[in-house]
Amino acid sequence: MPDGQAPAPPHEAGAATALPTWTLADLYPSPDSPALAADLDRAERDAREFAARHAGRLADLPGDQLAAAIGEYERIEETLGRALSYAQLLFAGDSTDPAIGRFGQAMNERATAISSDLIFFTLELNQIEDAALEQKLAHPALAAWRPWLRDLRAFRPHQLDERLEKLLHEKEVTGHSAWSRLFDETVAGMRVPVQGEALTVSAALNKLSDPDRATREAAGRAVGTAFAERIKLFSLVTNTLAKDKEIIDTWRRYKRPESYRNLANMVEDEVVDALVTAVVADFPRLAHRYYRLKAKWLGLPKLMHWDRNAPLPDDDDRQIAWPEARDRVLTAYGQFNPTLADIAGRFFDRSWIDAALRPGKAGGAFSHPTVPSVHPYVLMNYHGRARDVMTLAHELGHGVHQTLAAEQGYLRSGTPLTLAETASVFGEMLTFRALLDAEQDTQRRRVLLAGKVEDMLNTVVRQIAFYRFEQALHTERRSGELVPDRIGELWLAVQTESLGPAFEFTPEYSVFWSYVPHFIHSPFYVYAYAFGDCLVNALYAVFRAGHPGFQAKYLDMLRAGGTMRHRELLAPFGLDAGDPAFWKRGLDVIAGFIDELEAAG
Repeated sequence: MPDGQAPAPPHEAGAATALPTWTLADLYPSPDSPALAADLDRAERDAREFAARHAGRLADLPGDQLAAAIGEYERIEETLGRALSYAQLLFAGDSTDPAIGRFGQAMNERATAISSDLIFFTLELNQIEDAALEQKLAHPALAAWRPWLRDLRAFRPHQLDERLEKLLHEKEVTGHSAWSRLFDETVAGMRVPVQGEALTVSAALNKLSDPDRATREAAGRAVGTAFAERIKLFSLVTNTLAKDKEIIDTWRRYKRPESYRNLANMVEDEVVDALVTAVVADFPRLAHRYYRLKAKWLGLPKLMHWDRNAPLPDDDDRQIAWPEARDRVLTAYGQFNPTLADIAGRFFDRSWIDAALRPGKAGGAFSHPTVPSVHPYVLMNYHGRARDVMTLAHELGHGVHQTLAAEQGYLRSGTPLTLAETASVFGEMLTFRALLDAEQDTQRRRVLLAGKVEDMLNTVVRQIAFYRFEQALHTERRSGELVPDRIGELWLAVQTESLGPAFEFTPEYSVFWSYVPHFIHSPFYVYAYAFGDCLVNALYAVFRAGHPGFQAKYLDMLRAGGTMRHRELLAPFGLDAGDPAFWKRGLDVIAGFIDELEAAG
């Protein structure tokens, strides 16, 4: 989830039901596993031999032999991907254990060293002239790789020579990866004092949804204080990574700070610009209007930042036990299509989910695809609230998507971020609609509808505000380092613009940018959430309108993985993300929900 809640002490989720933890043995039984060591040794040997056979010779290979070489390259990369996935999941499970941190760093360094022998391969593929490659693609074996080659060759204008590429690749472990690790370990090690309790950052953030306003205020001020005490460090990390990105972008000839992300997402700058323009224009119709309603419901002249995710007065905050959450999601999935429920059910039955609450565990939620020869894993922090049920539905949507796309293999299964959120947001919508349609109580319907609106605002408005903050920060960083106060000013400017006049921001909120991991790990990632939400709103409207064969087309879309781009995937549903009206169609769904709430008073 884009604004996911995070771990708290186990008693907060209800001790009656044990929450599941995952079993990573399907990847490797332990960090010192002989199987892991053997895989890495084999990958190292295979990569060296692969380079010896193919470096400098790709242009001369006929189509069938080039296809075989790509297949061999994929097998080596998947072996490395499996080892790195295991290390990443271990670290997500406990980022405070020094042994796990050392193991993760060792895996990164080993995989980087091995893959250095493979760098030549994609560079040489991109050096083959278009006409020559088209001749090779006439062979059916190579034609199957056309989508992967298409996406690879999109980066041709930004490719450097092999020595520079190898240098950048090998320095990554002491560059971006090292700064990201510093950020993660710093946040994981922080403790925030809230009303006499020393909480993890994620547990303190979870208190911002507490029904008691005094608790929310205490948590909001404490989080601000904790990050303000370390703001020089977080500003240094942010400034350094922004400068690092500028240097690389300049060498690779990207015209805008966000251009690399858009290209990696296989979406045009203009399409993203249209999305951002549409959302910003609708800030008053969406967020400003909703939060005026919320202030009225809460009986407040102004909302403070700690009121943004406050439950409504009618919300009984009923705890939802894990088995009930499981049944709700699987039932909603099954009513849409049995295949979705069958795949999602495996995550529960085979210990592919870690939902338990414990110190050191990563905050928020994700579904990690690992590699096609294994299966995805879902991490979340289950507090027993309705929002957590939506998070479960969201991450299982990712898991189902990743499972179906795995049919395409390691290189072709990866979905651009703009499409990666499709199944997750669609799964949320299925679950929400099932809950709403079954609810007869007027007050409970309003609580459900308001909760959905808030989730959509967090996914669309908040993420586009995040994106605009990144645009401002990276653009200004090109003129010199930004002091912490200036970063805070940029943050407050976009928050004020997006959330509107219903809010009043206290000084400590100026540092809240510093806890958002996306800014560190994946610059400009955040707009993908808004892209996915608006896309799904439009897609779901087509489904509700009775589009013929929708379910079969939807499964085909998920199975396609990364082999098709957004225009091809949406065409069977009569949708086009390049059409400016497309985004309005998605935003109208959110506005319609707010209309319903407004009419209810």
